[in-house]
Amino acid sequence: MPSSETLAATGNGAGDVGHVAASPSPPRIAIIGAGSRGWAYAKAVCSATNGIVVAVAEPNDYKRTKFGRSFIWGKGSPPDEGAVFDHWRGFVDYEANRRTRALAGGTDTPPGVDAVFVCVQDEMHREVVLALTGLGGLHIMCEKPLATRLQDCVDMYRALRSNTNEKGEQLVFSIGHVLRYSPHNMLLRKLLLEDRVIGDILSVVHTEPVGWWHFTHSYVRGNWRRESTSAPSLLTKSCHDIDVLLWLLCSPPSSSTATQDPPHLPSTVYSVGSLQYFKRSRKPAAAGPATNCLSCPIADSCKYSAKEIYLKQEGVGLESGNTQWPVKIVVPDIESYGDREEAKSVLLAELAKDYDQNTPDVEVARRNWFGRCVYESDNDVCDEQVVTITWDEDIPRAASGTGTSDPAGGRGSKTATFHMVAQTKRVCERYTHLYGVDGEIYADSETITIQNFITGQTTTHKPPREGGSGHGGGDQGLTRQFVTAVDKVKNEGWSTDKAQRELIGCTLEEVIRSHAMVFCAEEARRGKKLVDWVEWWAKEVEDKLSHVSAT
Repeated sequence: MPSSETLAATGNGAGDVGHVAASPSPPRIAIIGAGSRGWAYAKAVCSATNGIVVAVAEPNDYKRTKFGRSFIWGKGSPPDEGAVFDHWRGFVDYEANRRTRALAGGTDTPPGVDAVFVCVQDEMHREVVLALTGLGGLHIMCEKPLATRLQDCVDMYRALRSNTNEKGEQLVFSIGHVLRYSPHNMLLRKLLLEDRVIGDILSVVHTEPVGWWHFTHSYVRGNWRRESTSAPSLLTKSCHDIDVLLWLLCSPPSSSTATQDPPHLPSTVYSVGSLQYFKRSRKPAAAGPATNCLSCPIADSCKYSAKEIYLKQEGVGLESGNTQWPVKIVVPDIESYGDREEAKSVLLAELAKDYDQNTPDVEVARRNWFGRCVYESDNDVCDEQVVTITWDEDIPRAASGTGTSDPAGGRGSKTATFHMVAQTKRVCERYTHLYGVDGEIYADSETITIQNFITGQTTTHKPPREGGSGHGGGDQGLTRQFVTAVDKVKNEGWSTDKAQRELIGCTLEEVIRSHAMVFCAEEARRGKKLVDWVEWWAKEVEDKLSHVSAT
Protein backbone atom coordinates (compact mmCIF):
# COMPACT_ATOMS: atom_id res chain seq x y z
CA MET A 1 0.00 0.00 0.00
CA PRO A 2 1.21 3.60 -0.47
CA SER A 3 3.43 4.87 2.32
CA SER A 4 2.06 7.41 4.80
CA GLU A 5 4.36 10.05 3.28
CA THR A 6 3.05 9.39 -0.24
CA LEU A 7 -0.54 9.45 0.95
CA ALA A 8 -0.03 12.75 2.68
CA ALA A 9 1.49 14.23 -0.45
CA THR A 10 -1.48 13.13 -2.55
CA GLY A 11 -4.15 14.19 -0.10
CA ASN A 12 -5.09 10.64 0.90
CA GLY A 13 -3.69 10.47 4.40
CA ALA A 14 -6.02 9.58 7.25
CA GLY A 15 -6.30 13.22 8.26
CA ASP A 16 -5.87 14.91 4.89
CA VAL A 17 -8.75 15.09 2.44
CA GLY A 18 -7.75 18.16 0.47
CA HIS A 19 -8.18 18.62 -3.25
CA VAL A 20 -5.20 18.01 -5.54
CA ALA A 21 -3.81 21.11 -7.29
CA ALA A 22 -4.77 21.69 -10.93
CA SER A 23 -2.40 20.60 -13.69
CA PRO A 24 -1.58 22.43 -16.96
CA SER A 25 -2.02 19.07 -18.72
CA PRO A 26 -4.53 17.19 -16.59
CA PRO A 27 -5.21 13.48 -17.03
CA ARG A 28 -8.05 13.01 -19.50
CA ILE A 29 -10.53 10.39 -18.34
CA ALA A 30 -13.18 8.32 -20.13
CA ILE A 31 -15.92 6.55 -18.20
CA ILE A 32 -17.45 3.41 -19.72
CA GLY A 33 -20.76 2.82 -18.00
CA ALA A 34 -22.75 5.72 -16.51
CA GLY A 35 -24.53 3.77 -13.78
CA SER A 36 -24.09 4.26 -10.05
CA ARG A 37 -20.43 3.23 -10.01
CA GLY A 38 -19.49 5.26 -13.08
CA TRP A 39 -21.27 8.24 -11.53
CA ALA A 40 -19.44 7.76 -8.21
CA TYR A 41 -16.02 7.67 -9.88
CA ALA A 42 -16.77 10.64 -12.14
CA LYS A 43 -17.88 12.65 -9.13
CA ALA A 44 -14.67 11.71 -7.32
CA VAL A 45 -12.53 12.64 -10.35
CA CYS A 46 -14.08 16.10 -10.36
CA SER A 47 -14.01 16.68 -6.60
CA ALA A 48 -10.78 15.02 -5.47
CA THR A 49 -8.30 14.97 -8.39
CA ASN A 50 -6.79 17.17 -11.06
CA GLY A 51 -8.21 14.93 -13.79
CA ILE A 52 -11.05 15.84 -16.14
CA VAL A 53 -13.78 13.57 -17.45
CA VAL A 54 -13.88 14.05 -21.23
CA ALA A 55 -15.85 11.06 -22.56
CA VAL A 56 -18.67 8.70 -21.61
CA ALA A 57 -19.96 5.51 -23.19
CA GLU A 58 -23.43 4.41 -22.03
CA PRO A 59 -26.32 2.74 -23.92
CA ASN A 60 -29.11 4.24 -21.81
CA ASP A 61 -30.11 7.60 -23.30
CA TYR A 62 -31.21 9.17 -20.04
CA LYS A 63 -28.13 8.07 -18.08
CA ARG A 64 -25.77 9.08 -20.89
CA THR A 65 -27.24 12.55 -21.33
CA LYS A 66 -27.48 13.32 -17.63
CA PHE A 67 -23.92 12.11 -17.05
CA GLY A 68 -22.55 14.21 -19.91
CA ARG A 69 -24.34 17.36 -18.82
CA SER A 70 -23.20 16.85 -15.22
CA PHE A 71 -19.53 16.09 -15.83
CA ILE A 72 -18.48 16.85 -19.43
CA TRP A 73 -20.28 19.36 -21.65
CA GLY A 74 -22.71 21.06 -19.27
CA LYS A 75 -26.35 21.95 -19.80
CA GLY A 76 -26.00 24.73 -22.38
CA SER A 77 -23.46 23.27 -24.80
CA PRO A 78 -23.40 20.35 -27.23
CA PRO A 79 -20.78 17.62 -26.67
CA ASP A 80 -17.43 17.91 -28.43
CA GLU A 81 -16.16 15.30 -30.85
CA GLY A 82 -15.22 12.11 -29.03
CA ALA A 83 -17.16 12.99 -25.88
CA VAL A 84 -20.18 10.70 -26.06
CA PHE A 85 -20.88 7.16 -27.26
CA ASP A 86 -23.90 4.88 -26.98
CA HIS A 87 -21.71 1.77 -26.76
CA TRP A 88 -18.23 1.05 -25.46
CA ARG A 89 -17.25 -0.34 -28.85
CA GLY A 90 -18.01 3.07 -30.32
CA PHE A 91 -15.39 4.58 -28.02
CA VAL A 92 -12.78 1.96 -28.95
CA ASP A 93 -13.42 2.35 -32.68
CA TYR A 94 -13.35 6.14 -32.43
CA GLU A 95 -10.08 6.15 -30.50
CA ALA A 96 -8.43 3.81 -33.00
CA ASN A 97 -9.55 6.06 -35.86
CA ARG A 98 -8.48 9.21 -34.00
CA ARG A 99 -4.98 7.81 -33.58
CA THR A 100 -4.80 6.98 -37.28
CA ARG A 101 -5.77 10.57 -38.10
CA ALA A 102 -3.20 11.93 -35.66
CA LEU A 103 -0.40 9.79 -37.15
CA ALA A 104 -1.36 11.04 -40.60
CA GLY A 105 -0.77 14.58 -39.39
CA GLY A 106 -4.36 15.73 -39.13
CA THR A 107 -4.23 19.21 -37.62
CA ASP A 108 -7.85 19.09 -36.45
CA THR A 109 -7.45 15.83 -34.53
CA PRO A 110 -8.63 16.29 -30.93
CA PRO A 111 -6.56 14.89 -28.06
CA GLY A 112 -7.30 11.40 -26.82
CA VAL A 113 -7.74 10.10 -23.31
CA ASP A 114 -5.08 8.93 -20.86
CA ALA A 115 -7.13 6.55 -18.76
CA VAL A 116 -10.43 4.70 -18.70
CA PHE A 117 -12.74 3.69 -15.85
CA VAL A 118 -14.56 0.46 -16.74
CA CYS A 119 -17.94 0.48 -14.94
CA VAL A 120 -20.10 -1.82 -17.05
CA GLN A 121 -21.87 -4.94 -15.74
CA ASP A 122 -19.54 -7.52 -14.20
CA GLU A 123 -19.95 -10.11 -16.95
CA MET A 124 -18.82 -7.52 -19.55
CA HIS A 125 -15.51 -6.65 -17.87
CA ARG A 126 -13.42 -9.21 -19.74
CA GLU A 127 -14.56 -8.13 -23.20
CA VAL A 128 -14.12 -4.43 -22.49
CA VAL A 129 -10.72 -4.68 -20.77
CA LEU A 130 -9.33 -6.97 -23.48
CA ALA A 131 -10.47 -4.48 -26.13
CA LEU A 132 -8.80 -1.62 -24.27
CA THR A 133 -5.53 -3.51 -23.81
CA GLY A 134 -5.69 -4.42 -27.50
CA LEU A 135 -6.02 -0.74 -28.31
CA GLY A 136 -3.01 -0.06 -26.11
CA GLY A 137 -1.63 3.04 -24.44
CA LEU A 138 -4.37 3.46 -21.83
CA HIS A 139 -4.20 3.23 -18.04
CA ILE A 140 -7.20 1.25 -16.78
CA MET A 141 -9.33 1.17 -13.64
CA CYS A 142 -11.83 -1.70 -13.65
CA GLU A 143 -14.72 -1.88 -11.21
CA LYS A 144 -14.81 -4.97 -9.03
CA PRO A 145 -15.03 -7.86 -9.51
CA LEU A 146 -12.41 -8.22 -12.21
CA ALA A 147 -14.60 -10.82 -13.94
CA THR A 148 -17.27 -13.39 -13.11
CA ARG A 149 -15.32 -16.50 -14.13
CA LEU A 150 -11.83 -17.55 -13.10
CA GLN A 151 -10.72 -18.16 -16.69
CA ASP A 152 -11.83 -14.64 -17.60
CA CYS A 153 -9.79 -13.24 -14.71
CA VAL A 154 -6.75 -15.16 -15.94
CA ASP A 155 -7.27 -13.91 -19.51
CA MET A 156 -7.49 -10.33 -18.25
CA TYR A 157 -4.44 -10.79 -16.02
CA ARG A 158 -2.44 -11.97 -19.03
CA ALA A 159 -3.65 -9.10 -21.21
CA LEU A 160 -3.00 -6.46 -18.54
CA ARG A 161 0.57 -7.68 -18.05
CA SER A 162 1.06 -7.07 -21.77
CA ASN A 163 -0.55 -3.62 -21.72
CA THR A 164 2.67 -1.63 -22.00
CA ASN A 165 3.84 1.80 -23.16
CA GLU A 166 6.51 2.62 -25.72
CA LYS A 167 9.19 1.95 -23.07
CA GLY A 168 7.87 -1.54 -22.47
CA GLU A 169 6.56 -0.59 -19.03
CA GLN A 170 3.30 -2.12 -17.83
CA LEU A 171 0.69 0.64 -17.75
CA VAL A 172 -1.07 1.58 -14.53
CA PHE A 173 -3.96 -0.65 -13.49
CA SER A 174 -6.35 -0.41 -10.58
CA ILE A 175 -9.27 -2.54 -9.46
CA GLY A 176 -12.36 -1.16 -7.71
CA HIS A 177 -11.40 -2.58 -4.32
CA VAL A 178 -12.27 0.72 -2.71
CA LEU A 179 -12.08 -0.65 0.85
CA ARG A 180 -8.28 -0.51 0.60
CA TYR A 181 -8.45 3.27 0.19
CA SER A 182 -10.77 4.37 2.98
CA PRO A 183 -9.02 6.36 5.73
CA HIS A 184 -10.38 3.82 8.23
CA ASN A 185 -8.84 0.74 6.61
CA MET A 186 -5.59 2.51 5.72
CA LEU A 187 -5.11 3.45 9.37
CA LEU A 188 -6.05 -0.05 10.49
CA ARG A 189 -3.41 -1.57 8.23
CA LYS A 190 -0.77 0.89 9.42
CA LEU A 191 -1.54 0.11 13.06
CA LEU A 192 -1.35 -3.62 12.39
CA LEU A 193 1.58 -3.99 10.03
CA GLU A 194 3.78 -0.92 10.50
CA ASP A 195 3.15 0.02 14.13
CA ARG A 196 2.42 -3.60 15.13
CA VAL A 197 0.20 -2.46 17.98
CA ILE A 198 -0.95 -6.01 18.76
CA GLY A 199 2.23 -7.80 17.68
CA ASP A 200 1.87 -10.80 15.42
CA ILE A 201 -1.70 -11.38 14.26
CA LEU A 202 -3.08 -14.77 15.30
CA SER A 203 -6.63 -14.59 14.00
CA VAL A 204 -9.12 -12.28 12.32
CA VAL A 205 -12.91 -12.57 12.30
CA HIS A 206 -14.46 -10.26 9.72
CA THR A 207 -18.17 -9.81 8.99
CA GLU A 208 -19.96 -8.21 6.08
CA PRO A 209 -23.60 -7.55 7.01
CA VAL A 210 -25.34 -7.11 3.66
CA GLY A 211 -28.67 -6.04 5.15
CA TRP A 212 -32.04 -7.78 5.06
CA TRP A 213 -33.66 -5.49 2.45
CA HIS A 214 -30.44 -4.68 0.57
CA PHE A 215 -29.89 -8.37 -0.11
CA THR A 216 -33.38 -8.69 -1.61
CA HIS A 217 -32.80 -5.63 -3.80
CA SER A 218 -29.50 -6.77 -5.32
CA TYR A 219 -29.32 -10.55 -4.86
CA VAL A 220 -32.94 -11.75 -4.96
CA ARG A 221 -34.61 -9.31 -7.35
CA GLY A 222 -31.66 -7.52 -8.94
CA ASN A 223 -28.64 -7.89 -11.18
CA TRP A 224 -26.71 -10.35 -9.04
CA ARG A 225 -29.40 -12.91 -8.20
CA ARG A 226 -28.36 -15.74 -10.56
CA GLU A 227 -24.96 -17.35 -10.91
CA SER A 228 -25.63 -18.17 -14.56
CA THR A 229 -26.05 -14.51 -15.49
CA SER A 230 -23.74 -13.05 -12.83
CA ALA A 231 -21.58 -14.94 -10.33
CA PRO A 232 -21.63 -16.29 -6.76
CA SER A 233 -22.56 -13.65 -4.18
CA LEU A 234 -19.19 -14.22 -2.49
CA LEU A 235 -17.62 -12.71 -5.62
CA THR A 236 -20.12 -10.00 -6.54
CA LYS A 237 -20.64 -8.74 -2.98
CA SER A 238 -17.67 -9.85 -0.93
CA CYS A 239 -14.57 -9.93 -3.12
CA HIS A 240 -13.93 -6.56 -1.39
CA ASP A 241 -13.71 -8.33 1.92
CA ILE A 242 -11.59 -11.28 0.83
CA ASP A 243 -9.21 -8.75 -0.72
CA VAL A 244 -8.99 -6.77 2.53
CA LEU A 245 -8.19 -9.93 4.50
CA LEU A 246 -5.37 -10.84 2.10
CA TRP A 247 -4.16 -7.22 2.13
CA LEU A 248 -3.87 -7.38 5.92
CA LEU A 249 -2.51 -10.91 6.26
CA CYS A 250 -0.72 -11.72 3.02
CA SER A 251 0.77 -8.62 1.37
CA PRO A 252 4.07 -7.06 2.57
CA PRO A 253 3.66 -4.20 5.10
CA SER A 254 4.60 -1.43 2.66
CA SER A 255 5.52 -0.83 -0.96
CA SER A 256 9.13 -0.17 0.07
CA THR A 257 9.53 -3.76 1.31
CA ALA A 258 7.42 -5.43 -1.37
CA THR A 259 10.41 -6.21 -3.59
CA GLN A 260 12.34 -7.77 -0.70
CA ASP A 261 9.54 -9.59 1.12
CA PRO A 262 7.45 -12.13 -0.80
CA PRO A 263 3.78 -12.39 0.18
CA HIS A 264 2.92 -14.68 3.07
CA LEU A 265 0.78 -17.12 1.10
CA PRO A 266 -2.21 -18.94 2.59
CA SER A 267 -2.10 -22.68 3.22
CA THR A 268 -5.69 -23.90 3.25
CA VAL A 269 -9.18 -22.66 2.31
CA TYR A 270 -12.55 -23.92 3.51
CA SER A 271 -16.07 -22.57 3.10
CA VAL A 272 -19.67 -23.36 3.94
CA GLY A 273 -22.80 -21.54 2.81
CA SER A 274 -26.07 -21.79 0.94
CA LEU A 275 -29.30 -20.11 -0.07
CA GLN A 276 -30.97 -20.51 3.31
CA TYR A 277 -33.96 -18.21 3.34
CA PHE A 278 -35.03 -16.59 0.08
CA LYS A 279 -36.70 -19.61 -1.50
CA ARG A 280 -40.18 -21.06 -2.00
CA SER A 281 -40.06 -23.37 1.05
CA ARG A 282 -39.92 -20.29 3.29
CA LYS A 283 -42.93 -18.56 1.76
CA PRO A 284 -45.70 -17.74 4.25
CA ALA A 285 -48.77 -19.89 3.58
CA ALA A 286 -51.00 -16.82 3.78
CA ALA A 287 -49.33 -15.40 0.66
CA GLY A 288 -50.96 -18.14 -1.40
CA PRO A 289 -49.98 -18.38 -5.08
CA ALA A 290 -49.01 -14.67 -5.39
CA THR A 291 -45.73 -14.09 -7.18
CA ASN A 292 -45.75 -10.27 -7.14
CA CYS A 293 -45.94 -7.97 -4.13
CA LEU A 294 -48.60 -5.72 -5.66
CA SER A 295 -51.05 -8.62 -5.89
CA CYS A 296 -50.10 -10.36 -2.65
CA PRO A 297 -52.76 -10.61 0.11
CA ILE A 298 -50.19 -10.14 2.91
CA ALA A 299 -48.15 -7.36 1.28
CA ASP A 300 -49.11 -4.86 3.98
CA SER A 301 -47.59 -7.06 6.70
CA CYS A 302 -44.56 -8.39 4.80
CA LYS A 303 -41.30 -6.57 5.47
CA TYR A 304 -40.06 -7.57 2.01
CA SER A 305 -42.97 -5.90 0.23
CA ALA A 306 -41.52 -4.11 -2.79
CA LYS A 307 -44.12 -1.39 -2.37
CA GLU A 308 -43.02 -0.88 1.24
CA ILE A 309 -39.28 -0.81 0.43
CA TYR A 310 -39.22 1.27 -2.76
CA LEU A 311 -42.12 3.57 -1.96
CA LYS A 312 -42.50 3.93 1.80
CA GLN A 313 -39.37 2.86 3.71
CA GLU A 314 -37.85 5.80 5.60
CA GLY A 315 -34.71 7.10 3.91
CA VAL A 316 -35.01 4.51 1.14
CA GLY A 317 -38.39 4.85 -0.53
CA LEU A 318 -39.65 7.48 -2.95
CA GLU A 319 -42.17 8.94 -0.49
CA SER A 320 -39.32 9.86 1.88
CA GLY A 321 -37.86 12.05 -0.87
CA ASN A 322 -35.24 9.60 -2.14
CA THR A 323 -34.76 9.46 -5.92
CA GLN A 324 -31.28 7.93 -5.74
CA TRP A 325 -30.24 4.31 -5.07
CA PRO A 326 -32.13 2.00 -4.82
CA VAL A 327 -35.19 3.75 -6.35
CA LYS A 328 -33.29 4.89 -9.45
CA ILE A 329 -32.13 1.32 -10.06
CA VAL A 330 -35.80 0.38 -10.46
CA VAL A 331 -36.61 3.44 -12.62
CA PRO A 332 -33.35 5.01 -13.95
CA ASP A 333 -35.03 8.27 -14.99
CA ILE A 334 -37.11 8.66 -11.82
CA GLU A 335 -35.65 12.15 -11.30
CA SER A 336 -37.09 13.33 -14.60
CA TYR A 337 -40.64 13.13 -13.25
CA GLY A 338 -41.18 16.48 -11.58
CA ASP A 339 -44.61 15.54 -10.31
CA ARG A 340 -44.34 13.20 -7.28
CA GLU A 341 -47.61 11.40 -8.10
CA GLU A 342 -46.46 10.74 -11.66
CA ALA A 343 -43.15 9.37 -10.36
CA LYS A 344 -45.05 7.16 -7.93
CA SER A 345 -47.27 5.87 -10.72
CA VAL A 346 -44.26 5.02 -12.91
CA LEU A 347 -42.52 3.27 -10.01
CA LEU A 348 -45.58 1.18 -9.17
CA ALA A 349 -46.03 0.23 -12.83
CA GLU A 350 -42.46 -1.06 -12.91
CA LEU A 351 -42.93 -3.00 -9.66
CA ALA A 352 -46.11 -4.61 -11.05
CA LYS A 353 -44.23 -6.30 -13.90
CA ASP A 354 -44.02 -10.06 -13.46
CA TYR A 355 -43.51 -13.31 -15.33
CA ASP A 356 -45.28 -16.67 -15.28
CA GLN A 357 -44.62 -20.28 -16.20
CA ASN A 358 -45.01 -19.45 -19.88
CA THR A 359 -42.29 -16.78 -19.89
CA PRO A 360 -39.08 -18.13 -21.49
CA ASP A 361 -36.22 -18.37 -19.01
CA VAL A 362 -34.03 -16.26 -21.25
CA GLU A 363 -36.58 -13.45 -20.89
CA VAL A 364 -36.73 -13.90 -17.12
CA ALA A 365 -32.95 -13.84 -16.83
CA ARG A 366 -32.31 -10.83 -19.03
CA ARG A 367 -33.91 -8.20 -16.75
CA ASN A 368 -34.65 -7.46 -13.11
CA TRP A 369 -38.02 -7.98 -11.40
CA PHE A 370 -38.08 -5.61 -8.45
CA GLY A 371 -41.72 -6.34 -7.56
CA ARG A 372 -41.23 -10.11 -7.53
CA CYS A 373 -42.01 -12.06 -4.33
CA VAL A 374 -38.68 -12.79 -2.63
CA TYR A 375 -39.82 -16.37 -2.02
CA GLU A 376 -40.78 -16.91 -5.67
CA SER A 377 -37.83 -15.34 -7.46
CA ASP A 378 -35.37 -17.11 -9.75
CA ASN A 379 -32.42 -16.33 -7.44
CA ASP A 380 -29.89 -19.03 -6.52
CA VAL A 381 -26.92 -17.27 -4.86
CA CYS A 382 -25.94 -17.81 -1.22
CA ASP A 383 -27.53 -15.53 1.36
CA GLU A 384 -25.15 -16.77 4.08
CA GLN A 385 -21.54 -17.91 3.76
CA VAL A 386 -18.47 -18.45 5.92
CA VAL A 387 -14.90 -18.70 4.56
CA THR A 388 -11.93 -19.86 6.63
CA ILE A 389 -8.37 -19.24 5.44
CA THR A 390 -5.26 -20.49 7.26
CA TRP A 391 -1.58 -19.63 7.04
CA ASP A 392 1.34 -21.80 8.15
CA GLU A 393 4.39 -20.26 9.83
CA ASP A 394 6.71 -18.95 7.14
CA ILE A 395 10.29 -17.59 7.35
CA PRO A 396 10.49 -17.04 11.14
CA ARG A 397 12.81 -14.20 12.05
CA ALA A 398 13.44 -11.89 14.97
CA ALA A 399 11.35 -8.73 15.04
CA SER A 400 13.87 -6.54 16.80
CA GLY A 401 12.69 -3.19 18.06
CA THR A 402 9.00 -3.89 17.63
CA GLY A 403 8.35 -4.79 21.24
CA THR A 404 6.52 -7.93 20.18
CA SER A 405 6.76 -11.06 22.25
CA ASP A 406 6.51 -13.25 19.17
CA PRO A 407 9.63 -13.96 17.07
CA ALA A 408 7.83 -14.76 13.83
CA GLY A 409 7.95 -11.12 12.71
CA GLY A 410 4.49 -11.06 11.19
CA ARG A 411 4.75 -14.36 9.33
CA GLY A 412 3.56 -16.78 11.98
CA SER A 413 0.63 -19.18 11.58
CA LYS A 414 -2.75 -17.45 11.61
CA THR A 415 -6.39 -17.85 10.67
CA ALA A 416 -8.96 -15.58 9.02
CA THR A 417 -12.70 -16.19 9.18
CA PHE A 418 -15.07 -14.25 6.95
CA HIS A 419 -18.85 -14.19 7.41
CA MET A 420 -21.29 -12.78 4.87
CA VAL A 421 -24.81 -12.49 6.28
CA ALA A 422 -28.00 -11.14 4.70
CA GLN A 423 -30.37 -11.12 7.66
CA THR A 424 -29.17 -8.11 9.64
CA LYS A 425 -30.20 -4.50 10.17
CA ARG A 426 -26.72 -3.28 9.28
CA VAL A 427 -26.27 -2.45 5.61
CA CYS A 428 -22.63 -3.00 4.56
CA GLU A 429 -21.37 -1.63 7.92
CA ARG A 430 -18.55 -4.11 8.25
CA TYR A 431 -16.92 -5.01 11.56
CA THR A 432 -13.77 -6.93 12.42
CA HIS A 433 -12.15 -8.52 15.47
CA LEU A 434 -8.36 -8.95 15.26
CA TYR A 435 -6.46 -10.96 17.84
CA GLY A 436 -2.69 -10.70 18.29
CA VAL A 437 0.00 -11.88 20.69
CA ASP A 438 0.18 -8.47 22.41
CA GLY A 439 -3.40 -7.23 22.15
CA GLU A 440 -6.67 -7.20 20.27
CA ILE A 441 -8.57 -4.77 18.05
CA TYR A 442 -12.23 -4.23 17.35
CA ALA A 443 -12.86 -2.18 14.22
CA ASP A 444 -16.27 -1.17 12.92
CA SER A 445 -17.28 1.38 10.32
CA GLU A 446 -16.59 4.28 12.69
CA THR A 447 -13.87 3.37 15.19
CA ILE A 448 -10.75 1.29 15.78
CA THR A 449 -10.35 0.24 19.42
CA ILE A 450 -7.06 -1.28 20.61
CA GLN A 451 -6.66 -3.27 23.84
CA ASN A 452 -2.97 -3.60 24.75
CA PHE A 453 -2.15 -6.65 26.90
CA ILE A 454 1.26 -5.31 27.97
CA THR A 455 0.28 -1.81 29.13
CA GLY A 456 -3.36 -2.50 29.92
CA GLN A 457 -4.31 0.61 27.97
CA THR A 458 -7.28 1.04 25.65
CA THR A 459 -6.85 3.37 22.67
CA THR A 460 -9.63 4.40 20.32
CA HIS A 461 -9.17 5.97 16.88
CA LYS A 462 -11.99 7.51 14.87
CA PRO A 463 -10.74 8.06 11.29
CA PRO A 464 -12.60 10.59 9.14
CA ARG A 465 -15.13 9.52 6.53
CA GLU A 466 -13.90 11.54 3.59
CA GLY A 467 -16.61 13.97 2.63
CA GLY A 468 -19.25 11.38 3.48
CA SER A 469 -18.38 9.64 0.22
CA GLY A 470 -19.06 5.99 -0.57
CA HIS A 471 -17.36 3.11 1.22
CA GLY A 472 -16.07 5.30 4.05
CA GLY A 473 -14.17 7.54 1.65
CA GLY A 474 -12.81 4.63 -0.38
CA ASP A 475 -14.45 5.77 -3.63
CA GLN A 476 -12.70 9.10 -3.39
CA GLY A 477 -9.45 7.59 -2.15
CA LEU A 478 -9.16 5.02 -4.93
CA THR A 479 -10.04 7.58 -7.59
CA ARG A 480 -7.50 10.06 -6.26
CA GLN A 481 -4.70 7.50 -6.15
CA PHE A 482 -5.42 6.22 -9.67
CA VAL A 483 -5.71 9.63 -11.31
CA THR A 484 -2.66 10.90 -9.40
CA ALA A 485 -0.68 7.89 -10.65
CA VAL A 486 -1.72 8.70 -14.23
CA ASP A 487 -0.76 12.34 -13.68
CA LYS A 488 2.66 11.46 -12.28
CA VAL A 489 3.39 9.29 -15.31
CA LYS A 490 2.04 11.81 -17.80
CA ASN A 491 3.44 15.03 -16.37
CA GLU A 492 6.24 14.30 -13.91
CA GLY A 493 8.23 11.56 -15.56
CA TRP A 494 7.43 8.80 -13.11
CA SER A 495 7.83 5.24 -14.33
CA THR A 496 4.58 3.29 -14.41
CA ASP A 497 6.12 0.78 -11.99
CA LYS A 498 6.83 3.53 -9.44
CA ALA A 499 3.29 4.89 -9.81
CA GLN A 500 1.77 1.43 -9.46
CA ARG A 501 3.84 0.60 -6.40
CA GLU A 502 3.74 3.91 -4.52
CA LEU A 503 0.30 5.28 -5.44
CA ILE A 504 -1.91 2.34 -6.42
CA GLY A 505 -0.25 0.14 -3.80
CA CYS A 506 -1.65 -3.02 -5.34
CA THR A 507 -0.03 -5.29 -7.91
CA LEU A 508 -1.71 -7.27 -10.65
CA GLU A 509 -0.74 -10.42 -8.78
CA GLU A 510 -2.60 -9.20 -5.69
CA VAL A 511 -5.67 -8.54 -7.84
CA ILE A 512 -5.69 -12.02 -9.34
CA ARG A 513 -4.86 -13.62 -5.98
CA SER A 514 -7.81 -12.13 -4.13
CA HIS A 515 -10.22 -13.02 -6.95
CA ALA A 516 -8.78 -16.52 -7.22
CA MET A 517 -9.29 -16.94 -3.48
CA VAL A 518 -13.03 -16.42 -3.99
CA PHE A 519 -13.18 -19.11 -6.68
CA CYS A 520 -11.10 -21.40 -4.49
CA ALA A 521 -13.52 -20.87 -1.58
CA GLU A 522 -16.44 -21.67 -3.89
CA GLU A 523 -14.76 -24.92 -4.93
CA ALA A 524 -14.30 -25.78 -1.26
CA ARG A 525 -17.96 -24.97 -0.49
CA ARG A 526 -19.41 -26.94 -3.38
CA GLY A 527 -17.12 -29.91 -2.78
CA LYS A 528 -17.44 -29.80 1.01
CA LYS A 529 -13.68 -30.07 1.27
CA LEU A 530 -10.55 -28.40 2.61
CA VAL A 531 -8.48 -27.04 -0.30
CA ASP A 532 -4.69 -26.76 -0.35
CA TRP A 533 -4.15 -23.21 -1.60
CA VAL A 534 -0.65 -23.64 -3.09
CA GLU A 535 -1.64 -26.72 -5.08
CA TRP A 536 -4.91 -25.13 -6.19
CA TRP A 537 -3.16 -21.92 -7.35
CA ALA A 538 -0.59 -23.87 -9.35
CA LYS A 539 -3.30 -25.88 -11.12
CA GLU A 540 -6.04 -23.31 -11.56
CA VAL A 541 -4.05 -20.12 -12.18
CA GLU A 542 -0.45 -20.78 -13.16
CA ASP A 543 -1.32 -23.62 -15.54
CA LYS A 544 -4.11 -21.56 -17.11
CA LEU A 545 -1.77 -18.63 -17.70
CA SER A 546 0.15 -20.78 -20.15
CA HIS A 547 -2.99 -21.57 -22.17
CA VAL A 548 -4.81 -18.83 -24.07
CA SER A 549 -8.61 -19.03 -23.82
CA ALA A 550 -10.37 -19.63 -27.14
CA THR A 551 -13.33 -17.40 -26.25
